[in-house]
Amino acid sequence: MENTIEKALTGIEQVTGSRNRGEAVVFSDFLKIMVRRPSRVSRNVFQLFHDMVMSQIDDGVDEYEGDPESINFVYYDCSRLFAEDSDHPFFPDRLFANRFIHQIEAFKRGAQQNKIYIFEGPHGSGKSTFLNNLLHKFENYVNTPEGMSYETLWRLDRSLLDRHAEKDTIVAVEKLLQLLETPSTGKHELIEAQRELSSTGEYLEIPCPSHDHPLLNIPKEVRRKFLDDLFLNDEEKWKLFTEKEYEWIFKNNPCTICSSLYQALLSRLHSPTKVLNMLYARPYRYNRRLGEGISVFNPGDHSTKNYVLTNDILQSRINALLRDSNEVQYLYSKFAKTNNGIYALMDIKSHNTSRLIELHNIISEGVHKVVDLEENVNSLFLALMNPEDKKHIENFQSFTDRIEYIHIPYVMDLTTEVEIYRNIFSRHLGQSFLPRVLNNFARTIISTRLDKTSDALLEWIGDPKKYSMYCDENLHLLKMEIYRGYIPEWLTEEDRKRLTATRRRRIIDESEKEGWQGLSGRDAIKLFGEFFSQSARKDRLINMTNLYKYFQKLPVDSAVMIPEGFLDSLVRMYNFSVLQEVKESLYYYNEAQIARDIKNYLFAVNFEIGSTQTCRFTSDRLEITEDFLGAIERRLLGSQESPEILIQFRRDVQKRYAGRTLTQEILLENRAVEETYLFKDLHDRYVFNLKEKVLDPFMENQNFRNAIRDFNNVEFKTYDDRIREDVTFLIKNLCQNFNYTKRGAREVCMYVTDQELAQKFSHR
Repeated sequence: MENTIEKALTGIEQVTGSRNRGEAVVFSDFLKIMVRRPSRVSRNVFQLFHDMVMSQIDDGVDEYEGDPESINFVYYDCSRLFAEDSDHPFFPDRLFANRFIHQIEAFKRGAQQNKIYIFEGPHGSGKSTFLNNLLHKFENYVNTPEGMSYETLWRLDRSLLDRHAEKDTIVAVEKLLQLLETPSTGKHELIEAQRELSSTGEYLEIPCPSHDHPLLNIPKEVRRKFLDDLFLNDEEKWKLFTEKEYEWIFKNNPCTICSSLYQALLSRLHSPTKVLNMLYARPYRYNRRLGEGISVFNPGDHSTKNYVLTNDILQSRINALLRDSNEVQYLYSKFAKTNNGIYALMDIKSHNTSRLIELHNIISEGVHKVVDLEENVNSLFLALMNPEDKKHIENFQSFTDRIEYIHIPYVMDLTTEVEIYRNIFSRHLGQSFLPRVLNNFARTIISTRLDKTSDALLEWIGDPKKYSMYCDENLHLLKMEIYRGYIPEWLTEEDRKRLTATRRRRIIDESEKEGWQGLSGRDAIKLFGEFFSQSARKDRLINMTNLYKYFQKLPVDSAVMIPEGFLDSLVRMYNFSVLQEVKESLYYYNEAQIARDIKNYLFAVNFEIGSTQTCRFTSDRLEITEDFLGAIERRLLGSQESPEILIQFRRDVQKRYAGRTLTQEILLENRAVEETYLFKDLHDRYVFNLKEKVLDPFMENQNFRNAIRDFNNVEFKTYDDRIREDVTFLIKNLCQNFNYTKRGAREVCMYVTDQELAQKFSHR
């Protein structure tokens, strides 16, 4: 037992020891640290905040890097910042992550002063979770060696300042002995006597209540020259003197207490060096619970009655040491505790409304009046606000100019919406769904949060009906893809080229006005819980039929939020997509034969009907007849095309072959025929039409459907070899190419056959 206890205590000792970041160091030693690591030691709260965020987030991923029309709308993995080691993870979508990172980068550039940053969003958007997690990570970061910053501590040498130090010590000892001998002496009196005795030691410690950076105690008029002499002429010095983020070092003043203390010491010692020898730097220890460096106020928190704070014992000792009670007044306000820290308001209502208004002068001027003293306040001011609470500050026009709004609406990125469901219900949630269905639930929720029409999309796409296979008439499904950073492959090449950076930016800009209505995050979680409990079964996966029926039966107040016709478009898009997956997986036509047909056709279109020629590409002897050309053309265009269309197509191919393929690409550029643009175009057409018809032989074959149903069962062995080979090939490809499980592949094949999707899309 004793060994176990000792081991446990040793573990605490090791953890606590690893968090010990050192004690106060004399100013000269602090300068040595600064010379070694100037960019880390010379950080204010904005730079610290920036470094904290970027230390938790890797470089963004741009799926279209190198695209001249890219707008740097990238994917940031924010899990370490907002989810890891958190009781209540927050999941920012791609839109908010980009918005947030851009604001953080502005902190680094120095564009941060004289503002309050308000994160505005509707109820249920996760604002409180976001800010709590952010402050938690900041507090952890600044209390590590990587995030450590320094604050001012004065240690006044009594031997230099007080001729009566020895006499004071004797008096204090006598007083303590007298109290110890008195039976009626209270505990409080003994503690005060002990403090008084300790204060008569070699030093008097005076902490800066404003947590000033030690460098600010160098007089501003000589600070630039001092640092010029301190650093070598290297890149670090150049950054320190020229970049805007370090401008505060040369512009800011120390707090009134530190500046008056400096002057009082200088008048007695007559030497700045001797004064600075009493200046120490110690780690700035942030503690949200104590309000040191981080203060967070909820609307229900009553304002304190003590607007002016002091330390009577310390003030009396300063007066005794300096023999002048008016020279250094140890007075400060509550704002001093978060100077060079974070002052946060959770929702602007009730008592937080008056707190926000109280910040008006502080944010505007950067100073706060404490009795007759001016107190510097250089804090990062953060707040949360619901849209309806803007009325509380609308009458302060000069104040609104100092507010920077960062929107935090409902999630509009379906990948993030699904991640929220996974976090709440199960990391393995997707195993209960057919592929795409879980994403389609998220799409339905997000559709309620988007504006009905998009001017940017309509200006770009024109008529939405041309994408009726893939999209709804409001183009919500297209917008959702762009909001999560993807440009759909089903767009025509013409529209893909027309998606310029300007157009894409206009689409992304529309997100600033969306996500303020519709189903909230809480609503979505509630609905998903109901849907999952109703639809999940052990014997089958959740499919689109389950999803469609669930949303069709929603209460009117929720159902009305889903755009009219959206669910039908979503089902149509899903049906078309899974049909293509099944066709792709069943297709195994001989690629060599396809290439041979195209080469023979390219050669043959240059000769008269009825002639016989040897193809230069395949060495095949060709009898060039209408039947020969027409058979290949129907594979290229489809069997329904008229003879006139086929002849016009033949002429166009011959013109392209003679005008560019042969003369420029083959003869001039020495390309193989397979590498020419015309060959690739015909190959894509050929394969597409083969895939379109690949299911035709199986649709009327009931045994094919039954074999799919019995796949992986004993009954599967009763079917003939060809059907078993086809079904096995189909299931295998769905699993390998489209991430289906064997069970999911079987069920989606049955869905395709039972819904007769091949017939429904055969004439489109």
